[in-house]
Amino acid sequence: MRGHSIDDPQLFAAIEATPRQSFLAAAWSHLAYSPRTAPLDCGEYMEGIDDQARVISALKLEPGHRVLEIGTGSGFTAAVMSLLSGRVTTVERYRKLCDHALQQFVSLKRENIMVKHTDGRHGMPGGPFDRIVIWLACDEVPRHFVELLATHGVLIAPIGPGDGRQIMTRISKVGSRFEQEDLMPVRYQPFIEGTSSVL
Repeated sequence: MRGHSIDDPQLFAAIEATPRQSFLAAAWSHLAYSPRTAPLDCGEYMEGIDDQARVISALKLEPGHRVLEIGTGSGFTAAVMSLLSGRVTTVERYRKLCDHALQQFVSLKRENIMVKHTDGRHGMPGGPFDRIVIWLACDEVPRHFVELLATHGVLIAPIGPGDGRQIMTRISKVGSRFEQEDLMPVRYQPFIEGTSSVL
């Protein structure tokens, strides 16, 4: 992580306090602190630790921040962010992933995380949010999420085609205008409509 110019002692402490291997199946626990992706249930995957750390660092979380995460996945990033912010609302379309993540949150006593099993493509009620992070490819800047940002809010999302490469992009609300900054190239799965009726 330090090789990616991350110098954030609070982030490192939050990661160390969140056992990443607990969020993976035993067969993949050896990938817990690898830069490689690791398989999850429901055909999903956990991003490499370096990419996750870079995104969380770029959010510049502060105590009291209200955070919205689209794409709970394993739940690891929500668990880390819960130690750096005020309240985290994390949204996932797969019930199985929601349940597994919730088990980890309870075990770690992360009581400031709210898990929602729902279709998060069009945002969530309960805004505005100080920080929004999306782990699914967006063809263009998601305006309906940008509108959920509080003053001085920050949104990070992978912008680009769902079947190709995207650019992880940070959008900052500065007064009545928005500033956009490219962070890094990534490849994420696209949004899928609705919630899973089986998994």
